[in-house]
Amino acid sequence: MGVLDGLPAEPRGWLEELDQHTLEVFGQLDATLTQVVSGYRYPDDALLKQLGKGWGDAEWRAMSLWVQLIMRTTDGSMITTPLPTALAQRRLRWRPHELDLLWRTALASEMRRTDIPYRIPISAIKRLTVAEREPLLAYLRRAQRDIDESGSSDWQAKRVLDALLAEHPTADPADAVRSVVPDGDGFAVLLREEYGKRLGQPELVPLLRHWADATAAGPTPKWAARAAELLTPEAAGVLREVLGRLPAYREGPAHNGYREVTTYLRDRTAHVLRGMIWTCEPIDEPWVTGLLGDIAVAAGTGIGGSGANSRSELLANAAIGVLGRRGGVAVVPQLARVQAKVRKKSLLTKVSRTLDAIAVQTGLSPDQLLERTVPTFGLGPDGTRTEQGLRLSLDGTVTFDGRKAIPKAVDRQLLAELRATAKELKKTVPVERFRIERALATERIWRWHEVCEFYLDHPLTGAFGRALIWEILQGPAGIPVQVDGTWELTDPAGRRIQPHPDTPVHLWHPISHTAAEVRAWRDHLMEIGLRQPFKQAFREVYLLTPAEEESLHHSRRFARHLLRYGQAKALLTDRGWTGLSLGWWDGAGGSDRCEAVKQLPGGLTASWHFSLDPHGYERDGYGNTASVCVSEELGFVGADGGLVPLPEVPPLTLSETLRDADLAVGVTSTGLDPEGHGEYWQSFGFGDLTESAQVRHDALTGLLPRLSIAERCTLTDRFLRVRGDLRTYKIHLGSGNILMEPNDAYLCIVPHGSGDQVFLPFEENGGLLSVILSKAFLLAADTRITDASITHQLRVT
Repeated sequence: MGVLDGLPAEPRGWLEELDQHTLEVFGQLDATLTQVVSGYRYPDDALLKQLGKGWGDAEWRAMSLWVQLIMRTTDGSMITTPLPTALAQRRLRWRPHELDLLWRTALASEMRRTDIPYRIPISAIKRLTVAEREPLLAYLRRAQRDIDESGSSDWQAKRVLDALLAEHPTADPADAVRSVVPDGDGFAVLLREEYGKRLGQPELVPLLRHWADATAAGPTPKWAARAAELLTPEAAGVLREVLGRLPAYREGPAHNGYREVTTYLRDRTAHVLRGMIWTCEPIDEPWVTGLLGDIAVAAGTGIGGSGANSRSELLANAAIGVLGRRGGVAVVPQLARVQAKVRKKSLLTKVSRTLDAIAVQTGLSPDQLLERTVPTFGLGPDGTRTEQGLRLSLDGTVTFDGRKAIPKAVDRQLLAELRATAKELKKTVPVERFRIERALATERIWRWHEVCEFYLDHPLTGAFGRALIWEILQGPAGIPVQVDGTWELTDPAGRRIQPHPDTPVHLWHPISHTAAEVRAWRDHLMEIGLRQPFKQAFREVYLLTPAEEESLHHSRRFARHLLRYGQAKALLTDRGWTGLSLGWWDGAGGSDRCEAVKQLPGGLTASWHFSLDPHGYERDGYGNTASVCVSEELGFVGADGGLVPLPEVPPLTLSETLRDADLAVGVTSTGLDPEGHGEYWQSFGFGDLTESAQVRHDALTGLLPRLSIAERCTLTDRFLRVRGDLRTYKIHLGSGNILMEPNDAYLCIVPHGSGDQVFLPFEENGGLLSVILSKAFLLAADTRITDASITHQLRVT
């Protein structure tokens, strides 16, 4: 049986259009179908090779038609040979009626999950002129629609087809955009619907198609030169607007041809956007650097805004690459933002290399480079900028004469400028706080004149530096105070210390000091009402326990805790940990256990193991991400890959690593569930205090005497005891859970709102101290509680 016998009725009639020689070649080719696999016939390669010796253009065209037709037979759906691809690579001189037949067979094919039926037909028209392709235009547009509907918009055949159709103008410019960027994701739809008329103009289409060719890892000199040649002022304006939409764009549902999946960008869209990003490199405008930073952060962070993966590593890489090639100190603040927000390891490595290269150019270390390029945003020494009654403050607010309401009569251009600056300021402040806290954890050393210039006099970082304790190496420590224009340090006893400009200093850390010294600093901060930007004086200290010394290589201090998996992963990722990945999709393959790691100073790597909650399968279901994970042992690995004994880990490194673990447990434990139950919930909610809870105890020791409810409060080893008029309550300092005396009945209060405004000496991650105080104020006046969900519990004896 040959092609003729296996064809359905309609395509069998198409054979009448072929000449006798072509049909004779068909017969010879039919004779090669001698290989039978599972009932399906395939051509014998040796016979084909022998048959093709001495063939000319006509015979190869005949073979191409034979392959195209055989894909319409009962055997056609099983063809997996390289023949279509090999024949598509031949440059053949096709006749018009043969081209028509090729496209009819391609469109009639039932092989909808592959582009094989399109390879030979597309190859046959690639070198035709626009006029020569015109008779086939209806076929080409139908093929374009069929591929779009199949969800296979990333096929190479589709790329070529779209590029060819882009040369055929239509009445709707948006069609030109759709031909380059098919509707595979939300941003592609946005491009067509909101920018289609502009991007589809004849003068912009060549640049749009050039952007779509940005499929390599980086722009070649030839690609960049062509982009610069095609770039017009109008195109630059559209480019800015389109890329300006990208930082706020988020992933959404899209159909991939099989099912609906969460999608950020399909490849075709991402390639166009990468081309746009590359085209920013030669644009000498002030908006470019900030926009590239925004894109790198948005694309570099994970789905949902966190995690060790990235929404689009492709786009983040492109933005970082352009920032690096633009170079200079102006790009450093944007790279610092990426370093603070993005957790994808490959992207962080690229940022570090870029910063290293710029540092070498400037003769500075990367740390010195970062601190020397923090923008001032036009702020004065007091952290504000005031013009024409409008005031921009360090917290990113813009007010008029102290009021939030802005009169209509103010200079609108100035107002717009200040609001744009405020937006950038809000992005930078957390980055700088993160950088300075990292310096505390890594014992960075400065010269005193560097501290004064970059951390005390600077209007942004000065707000942090002036609230921190600085210590002379192996000497005294103090809080900065300016006297007659000169910065000094003042200790809790009021002693003044005047460091020499070249004196080496670092940020004071409680791990290096006695309990009495730490207590003195904590009392002093409470007395002067100084809020620190992060925990320094009240920072938790984690020293080795006898159990850890005995186990030698592992700490189980924070093991066997049930943590909310998604929240724990996000928190640890933000603190530099990677590798936390669990789910109910492949337990035998290892997804029931994982190892989170963090790179530390001195070549050490922290390793914290996690596993799935064994009772979680019924709750989560197969194929889903875990909702709860179990923390396991934590250890350290050296540069040689071996386990490092805990006593050999530097005390500061050990303490800061265990602090991460304590924070993860303290913020994400299921024991915090106000409506929880079970043995673990009881143990966590009312058990012994961790180091972070002990710090809350110390803070409350100084805070309580200053509160209006002081006479109603008593601090015990684990609880803040509050006397109300109806009951007496015990608030646990580790969980915030409440017991009511005399029978220790549990009281469920779900915190909401900001609560009472009470001075806290630090900004606590998780805010549990603030929650505890808010509950204390509420319960001290329990007769004024009107929330029915609470009053009902108070009435139950």
